[in-house]
Amino acid sequence: MTINELIKEKNITKYRLAKNSGIPYTTINDICNGKARIEKCSAETIYRIAKELGVSMESIIEPYLEVRIDFELFKSNICHSLKEKGDIPFVVEVLEEDIIGKYHRKKWYPECLYLLAMLDYVSRVNDIPICAQYNDLRNMKLKKIIYPSSVLVASRIARNDNLKRKAMEESIPEFIKFNIVESEVRNVT
Repeated sequence: MTINELIKEKNITKYRLAKNSGIPYTTINDICNGKARIEKCSAETIYRIAKELGVSMESIIEPYLEVRIDFELFKSNICHSLKEKGDIPFVVEVLEEDIIGKYHRKKWYPECLYLLAMLDYVSRVNDIPICAQYNDLRNMKLKKIIYPSSVLVASRIARNDNLKRKAMEESIPEFIKFNIVESEVRNVT
């Protein structure tokens, strides 16, 4: 969780956090507003904030260190995870860890919606009821259509947008609903 989320969860103000931790309010405010990077703060600052919020130093830093990977690699990792774990364990892990919610809170919408589409797809093919927890996200749609890189390359080489239209027509319904063109999630090597 970010410091802002922890402050909200603990129902305290930035001012109270600053006063109780002994960290200047301007430092706390700059961290919360993204003007100062927590990973660049001293260990003492991180320690005092973590202690006051009742969490580990690692949990304070971790959300700020996560690096966003290329979307094609992300999709590949999700498909491999599905293959390795199996459908039901995959669904259980995604729901228990609230991975979709984590991506949404980071505003990583393509990853969030891809994983939600995968969850809905796997639920459909296994006759599992759709999890109502994410109903509000099911109304979202990416502004731009995301095509697989292979489709974009083939379309560009052939100088023919019909390949993109065909890929959309063959897309899995749960994915195209979010403007993500995806037709194959099972055949990964």
